Amino acid sequence: MVERITEPVTHAKVLELIEANELKSAVERLLTWMEPEIADLLIQLKKSQQILVYRALPRQRAADVFSHLDPNDQDGLLKALTDGDTQALLANLSPDDRTSLLQELPANVTHRLMQLLSPEDLTEARQLLGYPEESVGRLMTPEYIRLRAEWTVEQALAHIRKYGRDSEIFNILYVTEDNGKLIDKVRMRRLIFSPQDKTIRELLNYNCISISAFDDREVAVEMIKKYDFNALPVLDSDGVLVGIVTVDDIFDVAEEEATEDIQLGAAVAPLESTYSSTNPFKLFKKRIGWLLILILVNLISAAVISNHEDHLMEFITLALFMPLVIASGGNSGAQSATLMVRAIATGDLRSKDWASATAKEILVGIFMGLAMGALAFIVGWLYGGESNIAQVIGFSMLIIVLVANIFGALLPFALDRMNIDPAVASSPLITSIMDVLGLIIYFSIAVILL
Repeated sequence: MVERITEPVTHAKVLELIEANELKSAVERLLTWMEPEIADLLIQLKKSQQILVYRALPRQRAADVFSHLDPNDQDGLLKALTDGDTQALLANLSPDDRTSLLQELPANVTHRLMQLLSPEDLTEARQLLGYPEESVGRLMTPEYIRLRAEWTVEQALAHIRKYGRDSEIFNILYVTEDNGKLIDKVRMRRLIFSPQDKTIRELLNYNCISISAFDDREVAVEMIKKYDFNALPVLDSDGVLVGIVTVDDIFDVAEEEATEDIQLGAAVAPLESTYSSTNPFKLFKKRIGWLLILILVNLISAAVISNHEDHLMEFITLALFMPLVIASGGNSGAQSATLMVRAIATGDLRSKDWASATAKEILVGIFMGLAMGALAFIVGWLYGGESNIAQVIGFSMLIIVLVANIFGALLPFALDRMNIDPAVASSPLITSIMDVLGLIIYFSIAVILL
């Protein structure tokens, strides 16, 4: 008999019951929680407690909780489970979650898990893993409701009642030909409110949007966002419906892509897992590459300064304002590049828009350059004490900010044209390049005016 729980089910109470080895009472309370909350609790437990609590959960509930764990936590839990437990877990995972797990784990672990799958699940897993990495085929699930156009509404509803229990979504139904080719979709609501003897074909309007299993997953993100769908039908190269990709998976992809862009924007090679689960040596490898390249770029700055050593000796005040002018160029260029990278990533700008975007940044650069140049002129006059030095500083600021804006706007488009992620146009890269260009501009103007 299940104990009736009348007290509030708090996090502290569940932990207290687990610590007191009252596992049955703890699990009864956990079953009133949502799966993400149970997953958050699991990763806080000691390994021995984690396994006991996980095994005590009903099998389907345990699989749902497992899908909300990070890949590293999933890997750790799998190592502690018996083959029997793992087999039950894999059988209860949805196909898309199972594919995600298998592609994240080391090859030897994936091979062991594949051997635990049933023949049907193994065939399904091999099919999904056969699609290219980062493709829609790796995201899709084959669990959806398929109808025939010649069926009546009554036949369709009977089919749904019999086979629709395991469907990933229930509100959208897909209509196919005998050979599996997609014809259209129909909403459950329309089906319910239609006469029982009406055929499915009479309910169709033939405006179904679909996506190829071989398309990049970012295409799916854009289409879900553009059309505001909960799911997209996925077709193979022959137009046969092979699965659907749902909005929950798309959210995960969008988060991963945004995280990758942010990391690239900081001149860090994208991490394959979360920061907290990445060891220091791997973080070192991901970060050191760009930093070494940027050192080489900055050596050019040192060479530029060395070539103008005589001017610095004659007008020592120029050295005082070098950080002010150069840093402003780097900051301005980083702003421009960041705006362009984000606009390209969201689809707000396309490659063909480079001219209009650059023209806009030129105008913005002139306005910012005049404002910052005027302030720099005043600062140079007050602290430099000479009008010619103030003119060099003010005019340099104007030109450097303008050039930085143009360069920051053009670089992401250039990278996009070369099929390189525009996010590589990171703030550290722009800043380092503008240090070199800024110094060249600064000393060139100084030579002309002084």
